Amino acid sequence: MKFFLFCFLAPVAIFSGCATVNNRALDSSRSQVEIRNYQTRSFDTDDKDNVIRNVIATMQDLNFIIEKVDKDLGTVSGFSFSSKTSLTVTVRIHGKQTIVRANASKGNNAITKPQAYQNFFNALAQSLFLTANEIL
Repeated sequence: MKFFLFCFLAPVAIFSGCATVNNRALDSSRSQVEIRNYQTRSFDTDDKDNVIRNVIATMQDLNFIIEKVDKDLGTVSGFSFSSKTSLTVTVRIHGKQTIVRANASKGNNAITKPQAYQNFFNALAQSLFLTANEIL
């Protein structure tokens, strides 16, 4: 009887480990490089604190509630109740430029539409322009 159970359960255990896992990153029709490309924008400034302040202001203008800010890491996270969207923005200095990368998700699904990121970066660019020219 033990031999029968072993012969039956061993193959079941072995083959159940071969089940495929649905990986959301692989489901996208876009490559990771293409997604990273429209999630990232560089700005001609090396004032990280100013960029972080403008990221916060832009997120608030877009109805995001700021949940967490870490100036040392250069991250800003927020949530929009109106669109049920989470947004995390990373700011880092690279030479004389500041690289800003945004990652948005709705529930557990990453937002992969370029237009959403373009809207955020356009608003951020306008905010940085107004601040740099002391219009505000």
